[in-house]
Amino acid sequence: MLIGELAGRTRTSERLLRYYERVGLLAADRRHNGYREYADDAEQRVTQIRALLAAGLSTRVIKQLLPCTRDGGALRACPGVLPALHDRLAELDRRAAELDAARDLLRRTIAETEQSGAAPHRSR
Repeated sequence: MLIGELAGRTRTSERLLRYYERVGLLAADRRHNGYREYADDAEQRVTQIRALLAAGLSTRVIKQLLPCTRDGGALRACPGVLPALHDRLAELDRRAAELDAARDLLRRTIAETEQSGAAPHRSR
C-alpha cells in the first residue's frame, strides 16, 4: 500500500510515517517512480508503534522490541529490552498511583463541600 493509504488507515500523518521509516521503525520498498510501498503488515506495525510510544517508550527501545514480534503481531521482548520495559512499567505504575491520589482528593473535596451545603462560588 502507498503512504497515503497507510496514513488514512492508521490515522497517522504521512510526515510521521516517514519519520518512523527514518528512525528504523517502519520499512518501505520503493517503486520505480520513487513512491513508498508498504507491506501488508505495515498497518499493524504502525498501530504497535503508536501504542508503544503512548506507553512512553523511546523510539530506541521500540526499535529493539519490534524485531521480536511473533506471527500474528504479538509483541515479545527481545533479549536486553526487558529491563527497559520493567522500568517504564514501574514509572507508569507510579504515575497511576499519583493520579489515583489526586482523583481521591478531588472526590473528597467535592463530597465535603456538597455535604456542608456550601453554595458554590464561581470566579469570573
